[in-house]
Amino acid sequence: MKILVIEDDADTASFITRGLTEQGHVVDRAENGRDGLFHAAGGAYDVMIVDRMLPGLDGLGVVKTVRAAGVQTPVLFLTTMSGVGDRVDGFEAGGDDYLIKPFAFAELLARVSALGRRPPLTQVETVLHAADLEMDLISRKVRRGEQEIDLQPREFRLLEYLLRNAGRVVTRTMLLENVWEFHFDPRTNIVETHVSRLRSKIDKGFTPELIETVRGSGYLLRAATP
Repeated sequence: MKILVIEDDADTASFITRGLTEQGHVVDRAENGRDGLFHAAGGAYDVMIVDRMLPGLDGLGVVKTVRAAGVQTPVLFLTTMSGVGDRVDGFEAGGDDYLIKPFAFAELLARVSALGRRPPLTQVETVLHAADLEMDLISRKVRRGEQEIDLQPREFRLLEYLLRNAGRVVTRTMLLENVWEFHFDPRTNIVETHVSRLRSKIDKGFTPELIETVRGSGYLLRAATP
């Protein structure tokens, strides 16, 4: 298996890496949360071993971010935090198993092997595209061509939904339910206002315009340039 170890303690990381390598596994190591996130974002690992306490970005933050982006690689949290609440936090963040330090390597190997035997999940894209528009779900960056576009959180969610449905008409009701989580009509122009703001950022000054208003139906984001 290909395994990612995100662990800042050099001795612990060396112990794990050496043991897993001797078992025939391919192991990459990251020394902090941000580097770990960079490696994990590709989703090219069979299992990730993640320390809870990491510099830069803690283990919970790493796992929450990759899960939000659709990366479903099994995660074994490795930590000295042994409380019930700590374990619950780990599972709620998206972890699959939890091992307390100090640990026996035989137990870690057994847990890693069990996670690796799980049926593979469909890989979900972490970068969305439409024409020359690109959204990176990990770094939370949006670009059109060579220009980076700054979006507010709600605008980001709106554009993400449009990108996931590129080439299809989405209705006002669909946007209210999936972007704002409203299951009723608030009788405001909230959708129209945000679409207008988003259009001004990703279409103004660019050719062609990607967001279309489909009269009487909703909105459509062009999947490709004509």
